[in-house]
Amino acid sequence: MMFDLPFIWAGLIAFAILAYVVLDGFDLGVGILFPFIKGEENRDDAMNSVAPVWDGNETWLVLGGGGLFAVFPLAYAIVMPALYAPIIAMLIALVFRGVAFEFRWKTRRGQFLWDWAFAGGSILATFAQGIALGALVQGIPVEGRAYAGGWWIWLTPFSLFTGAALVVGYGLLGATWLNWKTTGEVQERSLAAARILAPVTLVMIGIVSLWTPFLDAIYMARWFSWPAMLLAVPVPLLTLLAAYGLMNGLRKRQEALPFFAAQCLFVLCFAGLGISFYPYIVPHSVTIWQAAAPDNSLGFLLAGAIVLLPMILGYTVYAYWVFRGKVTRGGGYH
Repeated sequence: MMFDLPFIWAGLIAFAILAYVVLDGFDLGVGILFPFIKGEENRDDAMNSVAPVWDGNETWLVLGGGGLFAVFPLAYAIVMPALYAPIIAMLIALVFRGVAFEFRWKTRRGQFLWDWAFAGGSILATFAQGIALGALVQGIPVEGRAYAGGWWIWLTPFSLFTGAALVVGYGLLGATWLNWKTTGEVQERSLAAARILAPVTLVMIGIVSLWTPFLDAIYMARWFSWPAMLLAVPVPLLTLLAAYGLMNGLRKRQEALPFFAAQCLFVLCFAGLGISFYPYIVPHSVTIWQAAAPDNSLGFLLAGAIVLLPMILGYTVYAYWVFRGKVTRGGGYH
């Protein structure tokens, strides 16, 4: 085969997961902040800021999960039994959250229930994603070609901390998004929340970054051995730059810069995971080549992806362009 199809598909799925994090992260963050937004009109403004794009953002989650099943079936068969509980919790939470988008506009008497469904679904979905990530980072036991762990392997101090860290981080994305997209009281409250969440997020990133190398000798070698550390060094340096942009932008009450600086933090954290994981798709047991489907299947699926991905990207860019600018009171989703 002329192309390394497993490597190409690993890159495509990694891109889909990253796109989900940076796009759905901020609208989950709006839900996380929802209980702290007072007043029906203010909550309407917050929800209207993400209403045109939230369902399109979740396309990337479907693409990443479906792609993993089709392209790396061995990895899917190992990872899913290990993470059934957090994955099912995430999906149920996303369903409640999605239903809340429709129902809270159609009732007044029961609107508070759907407000809590929106907030609770966002918090639970984010926490479950963080737990799943932490469990994957700390390692999944594999014997032969099968999962060899128990039901509760995902429940550890590290995974619980990564779950909490992701809730705080998505909350920061939501706060910086609302600071950018809204005005008045919602913007002021969001700016105040971002100024609290930003340093907490940075501290949590630091703790996870220092904790991770002690989970596995391979992580330690990737980040602290020579010459492998040459590849890793730019990540913390760029993270410091993004952190400076975030804090400085919040201090100067800028609108767009804090949001994009916060997104850069997530991109750099994702790059750090890539450095730690590669070439494994199930650390540190199964490589992307061991987990991949036959080349004929990968080639067939790649032909479809070449058509589908530009369409999804084009729709996404167009949607954000159409709904650019500030949210106007009284307009939007009803």
